[in-house]
Amino acid sequence: MTFFVEHYEKVFHLNLPFFYIAIYDGSQKEIVLDEDTSKHIVQVLRMKVGDELNLTDGKGNLLTCEITNNHKKHCEVKVTHSHPDSNQDTTHHSQKVTIAISLIKNSNRFEWFLEKGTEIGITEIIPLICERTEKEKFRQERMNQICISAMLQSQQVWLPVLHEPVSFKKAVEESTQQQKFIAHCMAGEKGNLASQVNVNLKSRIILVGPEGDFTKGEIDWAIQHQFIPIALGETRLRTETAGVVAATILCTV
Repeated sequence: MTFFVEHYEKVFHLNLPFFYIAIYDGSQKEIVLDEDTSKHIVQVLRMKVGDELNLTDGKGNLLTCEITNNHKKHCEVKVTHSHPDSNQDTTHHSQKVTIAISLIKNSNRFEWFLEKGTEIGITEIIPLICERTEKEKFRQERMNQICISAMLQSQQVWLPVLHEPVSFKKAVEESTQQQKFIAHCMAGEKGNLASQVNVNLKSRIILVGPEGDFTKGEIDWAIQHQFIPIALGETRLRTETAGVVAATILCTV
């Protein structure tokens, strides 16, 4: 594995700037970048013809490219190296981590969770509408862009799947993960999340509640659908903090 990582770093020059392309069919050798990306490359970074950069489609593909036309509105590049089966691809598929988390009143705090969760490497994000959720407005395009930026900043090649908000009941009923957890603050017997994870089961989901926590009815409903009640520590955490703590544990055990 050490040899592979060293080879991967040599081929793809991970110190190069990372950019996102929405569509890549696996066969393109020349790519015209969108206006926003072109402007950033040419006007902000002042990159020239012959300079190299990395592109990813967020679906496991990583491309090293050379600029052939540094037009500020439609920069053109040619692919010099491509590798769809990177080390990051293997890591991504070895464990699928879904965080189903309530929307919260302060959008900035939810955006912070999206950013940090993406950096940590979660696979899927399901915004929840719970009985005590105070805000239901969700700007999908903006939220997805935050995930893209975090993916690029952390130099990953997988973009988390960001769903439209769904009801708590629907998320519970439709969950198919091998391991299911619900984090809540009500009194009762709960295990520590890290000690409850079965490393042989590769898909996991955790439910994280709103600022007022889940209701007893929601907790009971989740337990009826094989969700395991867990604690995330000794202190009471904000929703977005709980999401990050859960993501860290589930992505690293």
